Parts: sequence; C-alpha cells; structure tokens
Amino acid sequence: MSSILVTGANGLVGRALCRALLREGHEVNALVRQRAADLTGVREWIHAGADFTGLEQAWPQGCTPDCVVHLAARVHVMRDEAPDPLAAFVATNVDGTLRVARAALARGARRFVFVSSIKAVAESDGGVPLSESTPPLPLDAYGWSKRNAEEALWQFGRDTGMEIVVVRPPLVYGPGVRANFLQMMNAVARGIPLPLGLVDARRSLVYTDNLADALLRCATHERAANLCFHVTDDEDLSVAQLLRALGRHLAKPARLVPVPPRLLRMAGALAGRSAQIERLTTSLRVDASRIREQLGWYPPTTLEAGLEATARWYRSTHGIRGEHKS
Repeated sequence: MSSILVTGANGLVGRALCRALLREGHEVNALVRQRAADLTGVREWIHAGADFTGLEQAWPQGCTPDCVVHLAARVHVMRDEAPDPLAAFVATNVDGTLRVARAALARGARRFVFVSSIKAVAESDGGVPLSESTPPLPLDAYGWSKRNAEEALWQFGRDTGMEIVVVRPPLVYGPGVRANFLQMMNAVARGIPLPLGLVDARRSLVYTDNLADALLRCATHERAANLCFHVTDDEDLSVAQLLRALGRHLAKPARLVPVPPRLLRMAGALAGRSAQIERLTTSLRVDASRIREQLGWYPPTTLEAGLEATARWYRSTHGIRGEHKS
C-alpha cells in the first residue's frame, strides 16, 4: 500500500482517481480548495493559497505521501476573460506546479505524476497519431503553459532525483463532464441541427475511469519513473460518429446536416470562430502504445461503455426519459 496525495481531487478526474486508489487499498490524501463531502475515505486538506503559494509552510504534519498526482490546473477555456491569459496560465500551471513539487519533495515524496494535456504537443495530428516523441508545437496559452510545466518538472527531477511522470490525455469525458463535451450533448439532446454530417476527422478520447486507472498505474509502477505517457480509450471516432453514438445513448438521434468541411471553415473565418471550427474538422489522434508496452496498461472500459455511462448520467440529471438503442 502506498500513500498518495491527489491535488484537484474534487474535480471530474480527481474523484475517479480517488475511488480507484481506495479500491486498491492505498492511503489517499486530497489537496483541495474547498471541501467535497462525498470523498468518503479520503483525508482532505484545504489550501486556498493562490497558485499554491505558502503550500510548503501549510503542509500538515503527518502527511508524508510516497507520490503526488497533480491534477489541479488552470484549464483551457474557449473565451478567456483574464487580462493576461498567458500570465495567468503560467502562474498556476508552471509556477504553481513547481511549488507543489518542491513541497512534496520536502515531505519525502519520491514521485510526482503531472497530468498535462495533449494540447502541450499539438492541436491536430498532421496525418500521424501523436506519440510522446512528436516534436511539441502548442498553439495556445494553455498548451504552452502545460508544455513549459513539463520541461520545468523534468529539470526539477534531474536536479533533485525526484521521479517525474508526465501523462498527456486528450479530451476527457464521463459522468459530470463539462465544457465542450457537455455542449455537444446538450445540442444532441435538444435536437439542434448540426452541420457536421460530413466531418470525418477522428479524435481520440479518454473516459474518466480509464484515465484514473492509468494514473494509478503511473503512480505505483516502478517502470513509469521519468517517462511521459499518452492515454486514450484506444478507439478514435469521427466527430459525426461520436455525435451519432451520443444520440443513440441519449435516445435522441443526432440531427446531422451534410455540410462540406471547407464551407464550415469559410463560415468559421467569417464569424471569427476559425479556432473552434479547426478543432471540429481536423484529426487529433493519440498514439498510446508506450503505456501498453512499458506498463502493460490497457483501458478497462470500452469507449462504447464510457459513452453509455456518460449518457446515462446526462439523462438522469437532465430529465430525459427512455432507453438508448444499441
């Protein structure tokens, strides 16, 4: 049994990870900004310091984790209202991450698992699934901050001997999902016509429980030390396929209009939404072969089962009746 500290433990992935760690018999501490009543069996530690300032001084006596899994972050948003988005991302995702690593090392942690993002590498795959060796070319402040946090941690590990593990997930979904994935479900559930019937760009996804299982493996497997891993559900759907699958599980068939992608890009340019349209019409596939080969990890939940569970949650929370059709 290991003692593991999870930052951002009351988020979508953090909750799933805490459940997975408890099932495996690990001692779990949670570093959160506000208390979460349903984290049963987890010892919570509240620290509200901005960007983890004062963390080392506030670290509770007796909390000596073997490993820290760092999920807390300033996340990507479509319309960032911060006066200086890049500075805000750096403050939390780079400087804050290093504060957590330093504090953890001072308390005896030997491993630090950093949950980065595939956006630290690229926004599209250029025809070849992105592997850990793909030269990074982040295109926005969020991706840039995650990439720079990775580099800072690798250097920190070299300087101190702390084991660093970097995990780069693609789009994460599951019960309780928010942001873009929830918007897609809302559109399908409301029967809104979507001009995406001809979009065949494929996107990798990862279900929350699959990502949590991979993070557990990265936190405890000796061969994970000082490596970077990409994690996916191992099945890439086109945008149209994903919307149809969601419609099937929501019992609300997706209304897809067959509009050529080039026309969508033209419309996006005219509307000032080129970035959003590019994300919908370009492929972003992830090569997750390294984690299979190095750690023997395979996603325990299929993509279909993950989508079904997510849709079941959505139906129960949005008052949608009826059973999905296979």
